[in-house]
Amino acid sequence: MNKTTSSNHSTFVIERSYPHSPSKVFSAWADKGIKAGWFSGADQFEFRVGGREFSRGGPDGGPVFTFDACYQDIVPDQRIVYSYTLDMGETRISVSVTTVEFLQDPSGTRLIYTEQGVYLDGQDTPEQREHGTKLMLDMLGKVLDGQE
Repeated sequence: MNKTTSSNHSTFVIERSYPHSPSKVFSAWADKGIKAGWFSGADQFEFRVGGREFSRGGPDGGPVFTFDACYQDIVPDQRIVYSYTLDMGETRISVSVTTVEFLQDPSGTRLIYTEQGVYLDGQDTPEQREHGTKLMLDMLGKVLDGQE
């Protein structure tokens, strides 16, 4: 039996401004404890070039999602580049490369999040991923504000 496959390639960019220094916003990505406040808690967290971030979880009674990332480039307080796969159960639903830039601006930090992804076999869509990422970056702002 032949399985029909599809690959949907897409890029999205999200910008956020946070009234915090680039070093503080960067540290919310680099510190496992802080990151767990706005992103799924990592089972493995090696924040270094070539390091891995791995987490598995999901809603009660729902599918289990596996996030498996490798850090490709890190410039402290300026840029993070990582590649990652996302699986739902045993099914790979996407492969992405993400760049997060931290730019100083008069009010604090302008964060530019760029994700280039391939969404596989209709299991996920760029629109769903962009929506979820916007919610995640909003939560990052709330966590940063709570640390003052």
